[in-house]
This record gives sequence, structure tokens and C-alpha cells, in this order.
Amino acid sequence: MLLVYATIFLLGIAYGASLSVTPLQLKNESFTTPQIGTLAIWFASGLVAMSIPAGALIRRFSAKTTLIVSLLAYASAVILFPLQTTYVGTGLVRALDGAASVGVWVACETILLARADKEHKALVMSYYAMAIAIGYITGSGMARVIAIFARYPIVFFTSGVLSIITALFVSTRLDGTAHEAREDDRIASEREPSRGTLALVWSIKTSCFATFAYGYFQASVVLFLPLYLVASKGVREENTILITAFFAAGMLIFSSIAARIGDRFGHLRVMTVLATIGLLMILGFVYLNSWPLMCVAIFVAGATLASISPVSLALQGHIVAPRDYSHANAIYNACYAIGMLVGPPISSMIMNSRHGGVGMLQHFAAMWAVFIVATLIFRNDDPHRSVL
Repeated sequence: MLLVYATIFLLGIAYGASLSVTPLQLKNESFTTPQIGTLAIWFASGLVAMSIPAGALIRRFSAKTTLIVSLLAYASAVILFPLQTTYVGTGLVRALDGAASVGVWVACETILLARADKEHKALVMSYYAMAIAIGYITGSGMARVIAIFARYPIVFFTSGVLSIITALFVSTRLDGTAHEAREDDRIASEREPSRGTLALVWSIKTSCFATFAYGYFQASVVLFLPLYLVASKGVREENTILITAFFAAGMLIFSSIAARIGDRFGHLRVMTVLATIGLLMILGFVYLNSWPLMCVAIFVAGATLASISPVSLALQGHIVAPRDYSHANAIYNACYAIGMLVGPPISSMIMNSRHGGVGMLQHFAAMWAVFIVATLIFRNDDPHRSVL
């Protein structure tokens, strides 16, 4: 497990650095706000296209092989990104980025869920979230430093090199049999028949809704919040590079706490509370005009909304038999990808309407409100819930 955490940490640095300057690089290339929104569709399309096949590839070739190939594909995408001068070229590279990313996520999540025992799945997945959060923070800070001395493309090239190093690390250090389940889970799994896709979707619907909402929110915020803050709140452009770091810091500090509570009292119940706090934070953000207070708001949003991800994965790990982990994880990431696919264009339309950035933030809050209602309706989906 430590090797997987190290892998996702290194990749998190690459992610954090490149994501921090992506909207600024696109702006410098004279892309309009609607174009930036539609470019996110290309990225999410790559996610959607690769989500389900990723599970099949893991079953056919192993999680390790899928992880290595995905890391190298991501390195290619992030190096090629700043070299593109046309909309179509940029879109194709973003699609490759999405396909490679989902391959990494499904492989890592399958390995971790398979090796975690029933009592600590949320905790194990929270360490996964913490590892990538530390990477995001480090990468965001690295991007800020590089941007002082060099142009934004250097940030992307650095991320690509780091991804190649990570792939070499995985190829030489990760045990090729690491994707196999724990012996007690394997025996239990053999007693349960594999479920079809529709049956899996229905059984993990609350986890799928959670990751859809988070993908929708995350993809939109990373693109449009910096632009909104610069245009409407008077925030300096270079300060917005740190948004990713503050968001990830909240996830880093609180995700393990949320996981421990979820393992003890029920994962779905914790997801409801986290979404409620995050919703209130989004609504409160509309009225903030101080950059330090905005940073606090971003931090709390990361501590709550981003912490839902490892808890929802743990919930899924309790519902699904180990033999179906890769299939369920592929469906889970497909829902995340669909959220990323539809979020940015809808957010872009709202932001460019008379409602502006305020309307964009309010519609995020409405989406999380619907999720909260769903968790209450389907509260019996959690087999690990505890009565206080």
C-alpha cells in the first residue's frame, strides 16, 4: 500500500502543478471563457471513454500494467499540452489526459480496496486522498515558484518528467500481484456471484452520485473560480494559482478524520454531513470580498466536499464483493467523468449569463442539496451504518 501512496503522491505533484496554471495558460493562448469550458468537455470525454475499459484492462493485464501505461500516457499529454496552438489539438491532448488519468485512478483504487480490511476501508482510502492532496499542495507551490522565473509551459514539462519518473518507480518497485484481494475477502467473494453492470450501478448509486457531484464541482471550480475572482473580486491573477493548494490542504487535514468517523458510524451518514457543510460554505462564499477569507472558504470546501471522495469509495468497498472491485471502480470513475463532462459547459453558460459567477456558485449549492436529499432517501444503502 505504501508504494501506491507514494505513486499517487508523485502524480499528485504533477497534477497540482499543471492544474494550477491550466486556466492561465489557456487564457494566455487567447481562449475565451466558453472555449475553456468546452475544452473541459474533451478532458471529461477521455475520462468517460476510458472509465469502463479501465476495469476490463485491469482484469486482463493486471493493475500494475494498467498503472504504468496510464502514467506514461499522462506524461505524454501534459508535455504536449502547452505545445498546441489550435483548439482541436488542445482538445485531443486534453482527451488523452482524461483517459490516462482515469486509468491511474481505477488501478490505484482497485489495489487499495482489495488490500484493505472491512473495518478500515475508509481510513485506507483517506490516506490515498491525503497522499494526492499533499501532492496537489506541493505541485501548486512548485508551479507558483516556477511561474516566477519561467513561463507556464515549463510547469507542464516538469509535470511530464515527474510522471515518467513515477512510471519507472512503479515498474521496478510495485509487486505485480498487489491487486489480489486479502485472503478472507477472496474466500467470501467466491461465495457471491458477480453482479452485472446495472445491478452494480444500482447498489452503489449513492457513491456514484457523490463522485458525479464532486467531478461536476471540481472540474468547474478549477476552471472558472480563478477567472471569477480576478474579474469580480479583484484578486490578483498570481494568487489564484494557490486555490488548488488551499483546497487540497483542507482535504489533507480532514479526510482521515472523516474516514475514521465513517468507519465507526456509517459512511453515508458522514457524506450527508460533509455535503451539508460544503453547501453552506459555497453559499457563504458569494458574500466574501477578502482574499484571506476566501482562502479559508476554499480550505473548508476542500475539507468537506473533497473528503466525500474517500468515504464514498469506502462505502462502495462495503457494498461490492472483492471480485467486482475493478468493475465497480470503473463505473464509479465513469460517474466522476460524466460529472466533469457536463459541469464545465453548464457552469460556463451560467457564468456568462446575467447570473454571472454568483449564479454559478448557487447552482453548485443546489446540486449538493439534491445529493443530500438522495443520501437521506437511500440511507439504507449503507450496510455499515451504526445507530448512535
